[in-house]
Amino acid sequence: MADFFEIDRLIEDLAKIYSTAFAVSLLKVNNNKKPTKEEFRYLVTSFMLDIEKSLTRFPETKEGLNFKNYSKDLLEKQIQFVLDGKNKEVEKRYKYYVEYN
Repeated sequence: MADFFEIDRLIEDLAKIYSTAFAVSLLKVNNNKKPTKEEFRYLVTSFMLDIEKSLTRFPETKEGLNFKNYSKDLLEKQIQFVLDGKNKEVEKRYKYYVEYN
């Protein structure tokens, strides 16, 4: 198996760096100051799915498919991690948003 260190790090940090920023921004634009935890988690994961568009750029070769399958599996695990409330960064960002907005 190839070393996919870069995608491992990206997907591990995707919610923290990318998805929570977009989720909070959308909530602000929609003037939603008190979303439920479940709403916030779902919104974060919906932005996490954006990475799937980038995966379409990889070729349909054995190596490309291996990479895409590996990445999608990792993404699904991280999405479930967020939905289960186990991503501490997402939970921290939710708490900060609802308390200070």
